[in-house]
Amino acid sequence: MPPTGDTSPPSIQILQNVALFAGLHKEQLEIILPRAQRHQIPAGDRFFLQGEHATQFHLLIEGRVRITQVTPDGQQVLLRLVGPNQIFGGVEAIRSGEYPASAEALVSCVALVWSGETIQDLLERFPRIARNMILLMADQVQILQDRLRELTTERVERRIAHTLLRLIRHAGRKTEEGILLDLPLSRQDLAEMSGTTLYTVSRILSRWETDGIVKSERQRVVVCIPHQLVTIAEDLPPGPGGDDHAN
Repeated sequence: MPPTGDTSPPSIQILQNVALFAGLHKEQLEIILPRAQRHQIPAGDRFFLQGEHATQFHLLIEGRVRITQVTPDGQQVLLRLVGPNQIFGGVEAIRSGEYPASAEALVSCVALVWSGETIQDLLERFPRIARNMILLMADQVQILQDRLRELTTERVERRIAHTLLRLIRHAGRKTEEGILLDLPLSRQDLAEMSGTTLYTVSRILSRWETDGIVKSERQRVVVCIPHQLVTIAEDLPPGPGGDDHAN
């Protein structure tokens, strides 16, 4: 179901916290903001589907979105998790192509949406936006290169540890138990992001739970000993009295 419009006026402060609009003056943001529509979409619904004609550029301001792609053999792959103040579905809308993946709301979401034509006009009018977009795309390319390197060179335990550390940077929140991944995250999601199987993720998380490194429940993960996760991810020697998790 497509997102529905909302008449509640968004605040200019929303754009001031977004990397895409970094360096722009308030007067410029006051031109950009009214050209967007505010959309709300309930949990479980999709902003767009893989293969649809790309017509809209999205900025998430509330909620969490998962970007998934179905491979030619029918396997679903979780490519990315989107949080507040991040853009998605943007490049495809600018070049009037097809969405290469689907975007699903993990929780109730609110987004600002510009048409592809509007974004093209804004890129020409404000070169700073174009510069910022290039930097954001470069960051995404670096992340994809890191994931490809992990898939081709690292043992699965290290890949899972790296995935959890990326999620901590993306959606980590400190609690009394440790660092909570503040988003719905199933073991299947973690398997897709790490390039492994549900069985392997379950086996490794169970061992980490026994060692006190993580606590894992249904769609909830808490990292209790972050530095131990770093040790596993970077294949560092264990500290005094530590266990060797690299084997």
